[in-house]
Amino acid sequence: MARESEQFQVQRVIGNNVVMVHGGKNGKEYVIIGKGIGFAVKESGIIEGDDTRIEKLFRLEDREEWSQYQILLEDIDPLVMRITDEIIADIAFQFPDKLNDKIYLALPSHIQFTIYRLRNGMDIVNPFLEETKMTFPKEYEIAYRAAEKINAEFQVQVPEDEVGFLTYHVYSAVSNVPVGQLVKASNIVSELMDVIRDEGNITFEHGSMNHVRLMIHLRFSLERILQKSFIDNPFVKHIKKEYKVEYKLAQKLGTIMRKSLDVDIPEEELCFMAMHLHRLFQTSRKHK
Repeated sequence: MARESEQFQVQRVIGNNVVMVHGGKNGKEYVIIGKGIGFAVKESGIIEGDDTRIEKLFRLEDREEWSQYQILLEDIDPLVMRITDEIIADIAFQFPDKLNDKIYLALPSHIQFTIYRLRNGMDIVNPFLEETKMTFPKEYEIAYRAAEKINAEFQVQVPEDEVGFLTYHVYSAVSNVPVGQLVKASNIVSELMDVIRDEGNITFEHGSMNHVRLMIHLRFSLERILQKSFIDNPFVKHIKKEYKVEYKLAQKLGTIMRKSLDVDIPEEELCFMAMHLHRLFQTSRKHK
């Protein structure tokens, strides 16, 4: 059955551009995104599959996820939805590839809660702000513009710590890495950096090339491991033979990662870490 002949029954109108529906050829629950799609339709109304306003049609993965977003979105301010549309348009312009559909639900929920916290004097503290700015500079710039839109529309002052959290949502939209996974990775990177400082007996100058380079490597190494998108390392044997001290430290880091993520750490990744550690230690000794 082609989508043109499908019908979707509206379960909830989230905003002018977002509705939750049931139906289609699989009789499943979907989210429909489209300019003005929710403006005139009523609860329990019907949307035809060939409605030209439909821009995106996607299904949440499971019932628990669906219920979660229903609860989060049922009281979303229409102004939040409008600002969200503008922010997502900016993300899509900067990153033309397809965005993760969940941004259409996760971002307005996050923005609404942020506004609530700011209006009620609740502190927003982000221990990973500097790391986020350095690791995801382009995404941070988009998040900064998003914060300016939120400030102007809702008469609040979004702190820079919150810009860091918005950056996670931007990166999640373009990378398909869940926000929760990004937060977890930041915690692990912080722990790994502390171990490297102690074991290597070195002091990082915050924001230095060594600091940024190592932090970014650890971050994307974690991401590759979590997504199982491993890359080949043709120098495994050489690294294990020539960089024995660094490889031993990399194994220790790998143990921390394995326990935190409950996944095996490939030998190739351990050797990439050893290689970066060798370069770090060599550079550090030159500047002593």
